[in-house]
Amino acid sequence: MVRRIEGPTRVPVPGGKLIDEHVGRVNSADEAISIAHMVAPPGWEEPAQTPSFTEYTVVLRGMVVVEHDGGVTEVPAGQSVVTEPGETVRYSAGPEGAEYIAVCLPAFSPDSANRVS
Repeated sequence: MVRRIEGPTRVPVPGGKLIDEHVGRVNSADEAISIAHMVAPPGWEEPAQTPSFTEYTVVLRGMVVVEHDGGVTEVPAGQSVVTEPGETVRYSAGPEGAEYIAVCLPAFSPDSANRVS
């Protein structure tokens, strides 16, 4: 069955980052996958997490920085990064901020992010 999605739902988060979910638990009731467009300001960072999902990130503008068990990976515009479930990761934006698309399998949920306090 074809489903047209009229537009994203803005998901509120602290720190000035904008999340527009196109497909996922919030906007389309999909639990198998989430697809979101994100814009993070310079200096944005989030708490570490040990997610229960695979995340595919395509950087459109700026840079996404991923701290992980093996070190730090800087991902500039035009490149992508894949993080696997069970690895502790922490995302932040580079000095110019970042615009990117994130795809999570299964769909992102706050509970499945397993934020580290």
